Amino acid sequence: MKIAVLNGSPRKENTSAMVQAFCEGAKAAGHEVEEYQVGKMKIAGCLACEYCHTKGNGVCIQKDDLEKIMPAYKEADFIVFASPIYYFTMTAQMEAAIQRVYCIGKPAAKKAALLLSSGSAGVYDASIAQFKAYMAYAGIEVAGIITANGEENKSEAKLSEIKAFAQGL
Repeated sequence: MKIAVLNGSPRKENTSAMVQAFCEGAKAAGHEVEEYQVGKMKIAGCLACEYCHTKGNGVCIQKDDLEKIMPAYKEADFIVFASPIYYFTMTAQMEAAIQRVYCIGKPAAKKAALLLSSGSAGVYDASIAQFKAYMAYAGIEVAGIITANGEENKSEAKLSEIKAFAQGL
C-alpha cells in the first residue's frame, strides 16, 4: 500500500516522534511510505478564485509548496495527517494543505488516520471533528485516531501503540 504521511509540525518534537513511529511500523509491514514536512512548507491559503475549476483543470493558480504534496493527494492509498495542536486546532500549515486540496476536489486515498500531539489533555475535539467531517465528505474511511499529550508524548508506550497500529494496516 502507498502511504503518504503529512507532518504538520514546524518543529522536530513530539509530532515528529509519532510520525517516525508510524513510518517505522508501516515500512516494517512492507508498505511504501513517503513523509512530507508540511509544517516547514510555504503553503498559502485558498484564494477562492476558482481558477482551478475554470481554466486550471484541477491545478491551483498559486505556485507554492502545495505542488510538492499534490502527488500524495492524487496517488496515495492511505493518508496520515499528523499535527500538534496549537490553540485547539491543527497547525496553520496543515490547515492550508488540507483546504487547498479543493483544486482537485478530493484525495484519491481510501483510508486515513490522524495523529495529534499536545501538551495538554482535552484539546483535541475540534480537530477530530473537522477530520471526521472532512473524511466523510471525501468518502475516506477513518482507520484510526491517536492522540498524545503531556507525559505520553515520546513515551515508549505511545510510540509502540503507534508502531503497532501502522504494522496492522
